[in-house]
Amino acid sequence: MKLYTTTSKSPVGPLRLYANEGALTAIYLENHKRAPVLVASEGDGHPVLREAQRQLEEYFAGGRVSFDLPLEPVGTPFQHMVWKALREIPLGVTWSYAGLARHIGREGASRAVGSANARNPLSIVVPCHRVVGTSGKLTGYAGGVPTKQWLLEHEQRMRGHSPSAGFDALSSDRRSAPGAP
Repeated sequence: MKLYTTTSKSPVGPLRLYANEGALTAIYLENHKRAPVLVASEGDGHPVLREAQRQLEEYFAGGRVSFDLPLEPVGTPFQHMVWKALREIPLGVTWSYAGLARHIGREGASRAVGSANARNPLSIVVPCHRVVGTSGKLTGYAGGVPTKQWLLEHEQRMRGHSPSAGFDALSSDRRSAPGAP
């Protein structure tokens, strides 16, 4: 399968976007942990990459709360189940790994959920940054914990919450969110 790539500027650093002929396959942050080395042709004019860049720019400007892109990440069936569930977490809301495991009907699979979350190839668009430890503590993120914190604070600002309130304020969102674990 032929891949195309482009780099997009963002407030969290350069993002490397990848797409096949018709769908976005990956978005990697600079210094992304576990990012594979992919062979791809330069795709500055690729329609999926252009649309992904446009939607990411809107998100970072505070005008987009969800993404509408064709996605084809490579992963196992379990990883796809977790990545689909990640897209169900509302903007500015956090779920715990245990809560995400319960949500997909795999209570007790927190570690497996964490592993799938860590291998999410579509950073930001598939919002793995919205998953935190059971205590609400920010845990690892492929782009680094400071990037995770920035993304969560950005989303809180978009929702109209004060980022200075800290992440304890997210607990009430988590409990009140429809379908939230």
